Amino acid sequence: MPDLLSKALRYRWFIFWILAFGYILVYFHRLCPAVVAVDMMRDLHAGGALLGLLGSAYFYPYALMQLPAGLLSDSWGPRRTITLFFTIAFAGSLLLGFAPSLLWAIVGRALVGLGVSMLFVPTMKVLAEWFRIREFVTMTAILMAMGGLGSLTAATPLALMSNWMGWRLSFVIVGILTLLLAILVWLFVRDRPADLGWPSPSEPSGPPPPPIGLVEGMKKVLTYPRFWPVAIWFFFDCAVFFSFGGLWGGPYLMQVYGLSKATAGQILSMIAIGMIVGSPLLGFLSNRVFQGRKPVLVLSSFVVLCLTALLAFYTDGIPLLGLYLISLGLGIFSSAVVVIGFTTTKELFPVQMAGTSTGLVNLFPFAGGAVFQPVLGYLLERHGRIEGAFTLAGYEEAFLALFVCGIIAFLATLFLQETLTKA
Repeated sequence: MPDLLSKALRYRWFIFWILAFGYILVYFHRLCPAVVAVDMMRDLHAGGALLGLLGSAYFYPYALMQLPAGLLSDSWGPRRTITLFFTIAFAGSLLLGFAPSLLWAIVGRALVGLGVSMLFVPTMKVLAEWFRIREFVTMTAILMAMGGLGSLTAATPLALMSNWMGWRLSFVIVGILTLLLAILVWLFVRDRPADLGWPSPSEPSGPPPPPIGLVEGMKKVLTYPRFWPVAIWFFFDCAVFFSFGGLWGGPYLMQVYGLSKATAGQILSMIAIGMIVGSPLLGFLSNRVFQGRKPVLVLSSFVVLCLTALLAFYTDGIPLLGLYLISLGLGIFSSAVVVIGFTTTKELFPVQMAGTSTGLVNLFPFAGGAVFQPVLGYLLERHGRIEGAFTLAGYEEAFLALFVCGIIAFLATLFLQETLTKA
Protein backbone atom coordinates (compact mmCIF):
# COMPACT_ATOMS: atom_id res chain seq x y z
CA MET A 1 0.00 0.00 0.00
CA PRO A 2 2.78 2.56 0.75
CA ASP A 3 4.27 1.89 -2.70
CA LEU A 4 0.91 2.50 -4.35
CA LEU A 5 0.44 5.71 -2.37
CA SER A 6 3.91 6.85 -3.44
CA LYS A 7 2.96 6.25 -7.08
CA ALA A 8 -0.20 8.31 -6.62
CA LEU A 9 1.75 11.15 -5.03
CA ARG A 10 4.08 11.25 -8.03
CA TYR A 11 1.51 10.73 -10.76
CA ARG A 12 -0.79 13.47 -9.52
CA TRP A 13 1.79 16.09 -10.53
CA PHE A 14 1.79 14.74 -14.07
CA ILE A 15 -2.00 15.13 -14.12
CA PHE A 16 -1.80 18.60 -12.62
CA TRP A 17 0.63 19.95 -15.22
CA ILE A 18 -1.47 18.61 -18.09
CA LEU A 19 -4.50 20.43 -16.69
CA ALA A 20 -2.42 23.52 -15.91
CA PHE A 21 -1.30 23.69 -19.54
CA GLY A 22 -4.98 23.50 -20.44
CA TYR A 23 -5.63 26.51 -18.22
CA ILE A 24 -2.95 28.41 -20.14
CA LEU A 25 -4.99 27.78 -23.29
CA VAL A 26 -8.20 28.87 -21.53
CA TYR A 27 -6.73 32.27 -20.72
CA PHE A 28 -5.11 32.61 -24.13
CA HIS A 29 -8.47 32.09 -25.84
CA ARG A 30 -10.10 34.49 -23.37
CA LEU A 31 -7.82 37.49 -23.94
CA CYS A 32 -6.36 36.98 -27.43
CA PRO A 33 -8.69 39.39 -29.34
CA ALA A 34 -7.11 42.46 -27.69
CA VAL A 35 -3.84 42.20 -29.64
CA VAL A 36 -5.36 41.31 -33.03
CA ALA A 37 -8.59 43.34 -32.76
CA VAL A 38 -7.52 45.95 -35.31
CA ASP A 39 -6.54 43.27 -37.84
CA MET A 40 -9.81 41.41 -37.29
CA MET A 41 -11.86 44.59 -37.78
CA ARG A 42 -10.09 45.17 -41.09
CA ASP A 43 -10.30 41.63 -42.45
CA LEU A 44 -13.84 40.89 -41.26
CA HIS A 45 -15.15 44.37 -42.13
CA ALA A 46 -16.47 44.79 -38.59
CA GLY A 47 -17.32 47.94 -36.67
CA GLY A 48 -16.73 48.46 -32.98
CA ALA A 49 -20.10 47.13 -31.80
CA LEU A 50 -19.81 44.01 -33.96
CA LEU A 51 -16.23 43.36 -32.87
CA GLY A 52 -17.41 43.75 -29.28
CA LEU A 53 -20.03 41.10 -30.00
CA LEU A 54 -17.32 38.85 -31.44
CA GLY A 55 -15.17 39.28 -28.33
CA SER A 56 -18.09 38.70 -25.97
CA ALA A 57 -19.26 35.59 -27.85
CA TYR A 58 -16.71 33.68 -25.75
CA PHE A 59 -18.27 34.76 -22.47
CA TYR A 60 -21.95 33.92 -22.97
CA PRO A 61 -21.52 30.14 -23.32
CA TYR A 62 -18.70 30.15 -20.76
CA ALA A 63 -20.94 31.76 -18.15
CA LEU A 64 -23.97 29.60 -18.92
CA MET A 65 -21.98 26.37 -18.65
CA GLN A 66 -20.61 26.89 -15.14
CA LEU A 67 -23.41 25.02 -13.34
CA PRO A 68 -23.57 22.22 -15.94
CA ALA A 69 -19.80 21.92 -15.53
CA GLY A 70 -20.28 20.67 -12.00
CA LEU A 71 -23.06 18.30 -12.99
CA LEU A 72 -21.08 16.83 -15.89
CA SER A 73 -18.00 16.47 -13.69
CA ASP A 74 -20.06 14.44 -11.23
CA SER A 75 -21.87 12.30 -13.82
CA TRP A 76 -19.40 11.90 -16.71
CA GLY A 77 -16.26 12.63 -14.76
CA PRO A 78 -13.66 15.37 -15.39
CA ARG A 79 -11.62 13.30 -17.89
CA ARG A 80 -14.47 12.71 -20.30
CA THR A 81 -15.89 16.20 -19.85
CA ILE A 82 -12.62 18.05 -20.54
CA THR A 83 -11.74 15.81 -23.49
CA LEU A 84 -15.07 16.31 -25.24
CA PHE A 85 -15.33 20.03 -24.70
CA PHE A 86 -11.71 20.81 -25.58
CA THR A 87 -12.36 19.02 -28.87
CA ILE A 88 -15.25 21.45 -29.37
CA ALA A 89 -12.87 24.34 -28.61
CA PHE A 90 -10.49 22.96 -31.25
CA ALA A 91 -13.29 23.04 -33.83
CA GLY A 92 -14.23 26.57 -32.79
CA SER A 93 -10.66 27.82 -33.09
CA LEU A 94 -10.37 26.33 -36.57
CA LEU A 95 -13.66 27.95 -37.59
CA LEU A 96 -12.47 31.29 -36.22
CA GLY A 97 -9.24 31.03 -38.17
CA PHE A 98 -10.94 30.14 -41.46
CA ALA A 99 -14.09 32.26 -40.96
CA PRO A 100 -15.20 33.77 -44.31
CA SER A 101 -17.39 36.34 -42.55
CA LEU A 102 -17.99 37.98 -39.21
CA LEU A 103 -20.97 35.71 -38.52
CA TRP A 104 -18.88 32.56 -38.83
CA ALA A 105 -16.15 34.15 -36.70
CA ILE A 106 -18.73 34.81 -33.96
CA VAL A 107 -19.91 31.18 -34.17
CA GLY A 108 -16.30 29.98 -33.90
CA ARG A 109 -15.60 32.24 -30.94
CA ALA A 110 -18.76 30.99 -29.20
CA LEU A 111 -17.68 27.37 -29.74
CA VAL A 112 -14.29 28.20 -28.22
CA GLY A 113 -15.99 29.69 -25.16
CA LEU A 114 -18.23 26.65 -24.87
CA GLY A 115 -15.30 24.26 -25.15
CA VAL A 116 -12.92 25.85 -22.66
CA SER A 117 -15.72 26.51 -20.16
CA MET A 118 -15.35 22.91 -19.01
CA LEU A 119 -11.84 23.04 -17.59
CA PHE A 120 -11.86 25.05 -14.36
CA VAL A 121 -14.65 23.29 -12.42
CA PRO A 122 -13.64 19.74 -13.51
CA THR A 123 -10.03 20.55 -12.61
CA MET A 124 -11.13 21.63 -9.13
CA LYS A 125 -12.78 18.23 -8.75
CA VAL A 126 -9.61 16.42 -9.89
CA LEU A 127 -7.48 18.42 -7.44
CA ALA A 128 -9.88 17.58 -4.62
CA GLU A 129 -9.46 13.86 -5.37
CA TRP A 130 -5.68 13.83 -5.87
CA PHE A 131 -4.44 16.41 -3.32
CA ARG A 132 -4.83 16.78 0.41
CA ILE A 133 -7.11 19.43 1.85
CA ARG A 134 -4.22 21.55 3.09
CA GLU A 135 -2.62 21.40 -0.37
CA PHE A 136 -5.75 22.46 -2.25
CA VAL A 137 -5.37 26.25 -1.82
CA THR A 138 -1.74 26.12 -2.95
CA MET A 139 -2.59 24.10 -6.04
CA THR A 140 -5.42 26.47 -6.92
CA ALA A 141 -3.06 29.46 -6.63
CA ILE A 142 -0.54 27.74 -8.93
CA LEU A 143 -3.33 27.02 -11.41
CA MET A 144 -4.35 30.70 -11.43
CA ALA A 145 -0.73 31.70 -11.98
CA MET A 146 -0.67 29.39 -15.02
CA GLY A 147 -3.68 31.34 -16.27
CA GLY A 148 -1.41 34.36 -16.04
CA LEU A 149 1.02 32.64 -18.37
CA GLY A 150 -1.89 32.17 -20.76
CA SER A 151 -2.55 35.90 -20.61
CA LEU A 152 1.13 36.48 -21.33
CA THR A 153 1.03 34.34 -24.47
CA ALA A 154 -2.07 36.25 -25.61
CA ALA A 155 -0.07 39.49 -25.62
CA THR A 156 3.46 39.85 -27.03
CA PRO A 157 3.85 36.26 -28.37
CA LEU A 158 0.53 36.47 -30.21
CA ALA A 159 1.44 39.91 -31.57
CA LEU A 160 4.71 38.55 -32.95
CA MET A 161 3.09 35.39 -34.29
CA SER A 162 0.27 37.29 -35.98
CA ASN A 163 2.78 39.68 -37.55
CA TRP A 164 4.64 36.67 -38.94
CA MET A 165 1.80 34.42 -40.11
CA GLY A 166 -1.40 36.44 -39.65
CA TRP A 167 -4.11 36.17 -37.02
CA ARG A 168 -5.99 33.46 -38.90
CA LEU A 169 -3.17 30.92 -39.00
CA SER A 170 -2.30 31.82 -35.41
CA PHE A 171 -5.75 30.73 -34.27
CA VAL A 172 -5.49 27.53 -36.32
CA ILE A 173 -2.22 26.61 -34.61
CA VAL A 174 -3.67 27.34 -31.17
CA GLY A 175 -6.64 25.15 -32.10
CA ILE A 176 -4.29 22.28 -32.90
CA LEU A 177 -2.62 22.74 -29.50
CA THR A 178 -6.07 22.60 -27.91
CA LEU A 179 -6.78 19.27 -29.63
CA LEU A 180 -3.42 17.88 -28.48
CA LEU A 181 -4.31 18.86 -24.94
CA ALA A 182 -7.64 17.02 -25.23
CA ILE A 183 -5.76 13.91 -26.35
CA LEU A 184 -3.34 14.17 -23.41
CA VAL A 185 -6.23 14.49 -20.97
CA TRP A 186 -7.91 11.39 -22.40
CA LEU A 187 -4.71 9.32 -22.34
CA PHE A 188 -3.24 10.29 -18.98
CA VAL A 189 -5.67 12.14 -16.69
CA ARG A 190 -7.71 10.01 -14.29
CA ASP A 191 -10.59 11.34 -12.22
CA ARG A 192 -9.35 9.77 -8.98
CA PRO A 193 -6.49 7.52 -7.82
CA ALA A 194 -8.94 4.61 -7.45
CA ASP A 195 -9.28 4.54 -11.26
CA LEU A 196 -5.70 3.22 -11.31
CA GLY A 197 -6.18 1.02 -8.25
CA TRP A 198 -4.27 3.42 -6.00
CA PRO A 199 -5.25 4.82 -2.60
CA SER A 200 -6.28 8.46 -2.36
CA PRO A 201 -3.70 10.91 -0.93
CA SER A 202 -6.50 13.06 0.49
CA GLU A 203 -7.24 12.47 4.15
CA PRO A 204 -10.75 11.57 5.25
CA SER A 205 -12.26 14.26 7.45
CA GLY A 206 -14.98 12.33 9.25
CA PRO A 207 -18.36 11.33 7.88
CA PRO A 208 -19.39 13.37 4.83
CA PRO A 209 -22.02 16.06 5.43
CA PRO A 210 -25.50 15.34 4.12
CA PRO A 211 -25.78 16.29 0.44
CA ILE A 212 -27.78 19.31 -0.67
CA GLY A 213 -29.65 19.01 -3.96
CA LEU A 214 -28.84 21.38 -6.81
CA VAL A 215 -32.21 23.19 -6.75
CA GLU A 216 -32.17 23.52 -2.98
CA GLY A 217 -28.55 24.70 -3.06
CA MET A 218 -29.27 27.31 -5.75
CA LYS A 219 -32.20 28.59 -3.74
CA LYS A 220 -30.10 28.90 -0.59
CA VAL A 221 -27.36 30.77 -2.45
CA LEU A 222 -29.59 33.15 -4.40
CA THR A 223 -31.75 34.02 -1.38
CA TYR A 224 -28.81 34.68 0.92
CA PRO A 225 -28.34 38.49 1.05
CA ARG A 226 -24.58 38.29 1.67
CA PHE A 227 -24.10 36.53 -1.68
CA TRP A 228 -25.16 39.50 -3.75
CA PRO A 229 -22.41 42.01 -2.86
CA VAL A 230 -19.86 39.40 -3.98
CA ALA A 231 -21.79 38.71 -7.19
CA ILE A 232 -22.15 42.43 -8.00
CA TRP A 233 -18.47 42.99 -7.31
CA PHE A 234 -17.54 40.11 -9.64
CA PHE A 235 -19.76 41.46 -12.43
CA PHE A 236 -18.42 45.01 -12.48
CA ASP A 237 -14.81 44.25 -11.54
CA CYS A 238 -14.46 41.73 -14.35
CA ALA A 239 -16.34 44.03 -16.73
CA VAL A 240 -13.34 46.36 -16.36
CA PHE A 241 -10.76 43.62 -16.75
CA PHE A 242 -12.29 41.78 -19.70
CA SER A 243 -13.25 44.98 -21.54
CA PHE A 244 -9.77 46.49 -21.37
CA GLY A 245 -7.49 43.47 -21.10
CA GLY A 246 -9.59 41.16 -23.25
CA LEU A 247 -10.46 43.41 -26.20
CA TRP A 248 -10.28 47.20 -26.25
CA GLY A 249 -6.90 47.78 -24.58
CA GLY A 250 -5.01 46.86 -27.75
CA PRO A 251 -6.90 49.18 -30.13
CA TYR A 252 -6.69 51.97 -27.53
CA LEU A 253 -2.91 51.75 -27.27
CA MET A 254 -2.45 51.56 -31.04
CA GLN A 255 -5.01 54.17 -32.06
CA VAL A 256 -4.69 56.81 -29.32
CA TYR A 257 -0.94 56.53 -28.69
CA GLY A 258 0.14 55.29 -32.13
CA LEU A 259 1.99 52.30 -30.68
CA SER A 260 2.92 49.28 -32.75
CA LYS A 261 1.13 45.97 -32.24
CA ALA A 262 4.28 44.56 -30.63
CA THR A 263 4.60 47.45 -28.17
CA ALA A 264 0.90 47.27 -27.33
CA GLY A 265 1.37 43.55 -26.73
CA GLN A 266 4.26 44.25 -24.37
CA ILE A 267 2.12 46.68 -22.37
CA LEU A 268 -0.80 44.26 -22.21
CA SER A 269 1.56 41.48 -21.14
CA MET A 270 1.93 43.34 -17.84
CA ILE A 271 -1.60 42.15 -17.10
CA ALA A 272 -0.28 38.60 -17.18
CA ILE A 273 2.67 39.52 -14.96
CA GLY A 274 0.21 41.03 -12.51
CA MET A 275 -1.85 37.84 -12.49
CA ILE A 276 1.22 35.67 -11.89
CA VAL A 277 2.59 37.70 -8.99
CA GLY A 278 -0.79 38.89 -7.74
CA SER A 279 -2.33 35.54 -6.82
CA PRO A 280 0.25 34.60 -4.17
CA LEU A 281 0.70 38.24 -3.12
CA LEU A 282 -2.98 38.86 -2.41
CA GLY A 283 -3.30 35.45 -0.76
CA PHE A 284 -0.44 36.39 1.57
CA LEU A 285 -2.01 39.78 2.34
CA SER A 286 -5.36 38.14 3.06
CA ASN A 287 -4.04 35.34 5.29
CA ARG A 288 -1.05 36.94 6.99
CA VAL A 289 -1.20 40.74 6.87
CA PHE A 290 -4.86 41.79 6.96
CA GLN A 291 -6.06 38.41 8.22
CA GLY A 292 -9.28 38.92 6.34
CA ARG A 293 -10.84 38.74 2.89
CA LYS A 294 -12.78 42.01 2.91
CA PRO A 295 -9.81 44.40 3.40
CA VAL A 296 -8.04 42.92 0.35
CA LEU A 297 -11.16 43.20 -1.80
CA VAL A 298 -11.86 46.79 -0.67
CA LEU A 299 -8.24 47.84 -1.27
CA SER A 300 -8.09 46.15 -4.65
CA SER A 301 -11.35 47.71 -5.78
CA PHE A 302 -10.17 51.15 -4.73
CA VAL A 303 -7.01 50.71 -6.82
CA VAL A 304 -9.12 49.61 -9.82
CA LEU A 305 -11.31 52.68 -9.32
CA CYS A 306 -8.22 54.90 -9.48
CA LEU A 307 -6.94 53.14 -12.60
CA THR A 308 -10.24 53.54 -14.43
CA ALA A 309 -10.27 57.21 -13.41
CA LEU A 310 -6.91 57.67 -15.13
CA LEU A 311 -8.21 55.99 -18.28
CA ALA A 312 -11.41 58.03 -18.27
CA PHE A 313 -10.07 61.50 -17.46
CA TYR A 314 -6.49 61.37 -18.80
CA THR A 315 -7.20 59.13 -21.79
CA ASP A 316 -4.48 60.54 -24.06
CA GLY A 317 -2.22 62.02 -21.40
CA ILE A 318 -0.80 58.97 -19.66
CA PRO A 319 2.98 58.51 -20.02
CA LEU A 320 4.29 55.25 -21.42
CA LEU A 321 5.40 54.04 -17.99
CA GLY A 322 1.92 54.81 -16.69
CA LEU A 323 0.37 52.59 -19.36
CA TYR A 324 2.59 49.72 -18.24
CA LEU A 325 1.64 50.32 -14.60
CA ILE A 326 -2.09 50.48 -15.39
CA SER A 327 -1.90 47.11 -17.11
CA LEU A 328 0.11 45.67 -14.20
CA GLY A 329 -2.40 47.07 -11.72
CA LEU A 330 -5.36 45.60 -13.59
CA GLY A 331 -3.62 42.22 -13.65
CA ILE A 332 -3.15 42.26 -9.86
CA PHE A 333 -6.16 44.12 -8.50
CA SER A 334 -8.85 43.32 -11.10
CA SER A 335 -7.86 39.79 -12.15
CA ALA A 336 -5.65 37.99 -9.61
CA VAL A 337 -7.94 39.23 -6.84
CA VAL A 338 -10.73 36.91 -8.01
CA VAL A 339 -8.98 34.14 -6.04
CA ILE A 340 -10.00 36.04 -2.89
CA GLY A 341 -13.48 36.54 -4.33
CA PHE A 342 -13.95 32.81 -4.95
CA THR A 343 -12.61 32.02 -1.49
CA THR A 344 -15.06 34.47 0.05
CA THR A 345 -17.94 32.85 -1.80
CA LYS A 346 -16.91 29.35 -0.74
CA GLU A 347 -16.62 30.44 2.91
CA LEU A 348 -20.09 31.99 2.93
CA PHE A 349 -21.73 28.57 2.63
CA PRO A 350 -21.39 25.03 4.04
CA VAL A 351 -18.82 22.85 2.34
CA GLN A 352 -21.44 20.67 0.66
CA MET A 353 -22.66 23.79 -1.19
CA ALA A 354 -19.21 24.89 -2.35
CA GLY A 355 -19.71 23.66 -5.90
CA THR A 356 -23.12 25.26 -6.28
CA SER A 357 -22.07 28.59 -4.78
CA THR A 358 -18.86 28.74 -6.83
CA GLY A 359 -20.69 27.80 -10.01
CA LEU A 360 -23.35 30.46 -9.45
CA VAL A 361 -20.96 33.27 -8.62
CA ASN A 362 -18.78 32.30 -11.58
CA LEU A 363 -21.64 33.35 -13.86
CA PHE A 364 -21.16 36.98 -12.93
CA PRO A 365 -17.57 37.78 -14.01
CA PHE A 366 -18.19 36.37 -17.48
CA ALA A 367 -21.57 38.08 -17.71
CA GLY A 368 -19.75 41.34 -17.00
CA GLY A 369 -17.38 40.74 -19.88
CA ALA A 370 -20.20 39.62 -22.16
CA VAL A 371 -22.22 42.77 -21.49
CA PHE A 372 -19.55 45.44 -21.48
CA GLN A 373 -17.31 44.40 -24.37
CA PRO A 374 -20.05 45.20 -26.93
CA VAL A 375 -21.25 48.20 -24.87
CA LEU A 376 -17.80 49.76 -25.18
CA GLY A 377 -17.77 48.89 -28.88
CA TYR A 378 -21.10 50.70 -29.31
CA LEU A 379 -19.81 53.77 -27.47
CA LEU A 380 -16.68 53.84 -29.62
CA GLU A 381 -18.63 53.40 -32.84
CA ARG A 382 -21.08 56.14 -31.88
CA HIS A 383 -18.30 58.73 -32.12
CA GLY A 384 -17.27 57.53 -35.57
CA ARG A 385 -13.81 56.89 -36.94
CA ILE A 386 -11.01 58.86 -38.52
CA GLU A 387 -9.07 56.90 -41.16
CA GLY A 388 -10.37 53.66 -39.69
CA ALA A 389 -9.39 54.48 -36.09
CA PHE A 390 -11.80 55.26 -33.28
CA THR A 391 -11.69 58.81 -31.95
CA LEU A 392 -10.31 60.07 -28.67
CA ALA A 393 -13.82 61.17 -27.67
CA GLY A 394 -15.02 57.62 -28.21
CA TYR A 395 -12.38 56.16 -25.94
CA GLU A 396 -13.07 58.81 -23.30
CA GLU A 397 -16.75 57.87 -23.18
CA ALA A 398 -15.98 54.14 -23.26
CA PHE A 399 -13.55 54.41 -20.36
CA LEU A 400 -16.01 56.61 -18.48
CA ALA A 401 -18.30 53.56 -18.54
CA LEU A 402 -15.46 51.51 -17.01
CA PHE A 403 -15.00 54.21 -14.35
CA VAL A 404 -18.69 53.81 -13.41
CA CYS A 405 -18.08 50.05 -13.20
CA GLY A 406 -15.16 50.76 -10.87
CA ILE A 407 -17.37 52.88 -8.62
CA ILE A 408 -20.06 50.21 -8.35
CA ALA A 409 -17.51 47.44 -7.72
CA PHE A 410 -15.88 49.48 -4.94
CA LEU A 411 -19.23 50.24 -3.29
CA ALA A 412 -20.16 46.56 -3.42
CA THR A 413 -17.05 45.61 -1.42
CA LEU A 414 -18.15 47.88 1.42
CA PHE A 415 -21.15 45.58 1.96
CA LEU A 416 -19.17 42.33 1.97
CA GLN A 417 -19.22 40.06 4.98
CA GLU A 418 -15.86 39.02 6.39
CA THR A 419 -15.53 35.25 6.01
CA LEU A 420 -12.02 34.31 7.10
CA THR A 421 -13.15 33.45 10.64
CA LYS A 422 -15.41 30.78 9.12
CA ALA A 423 -12.59 29.06 7.26
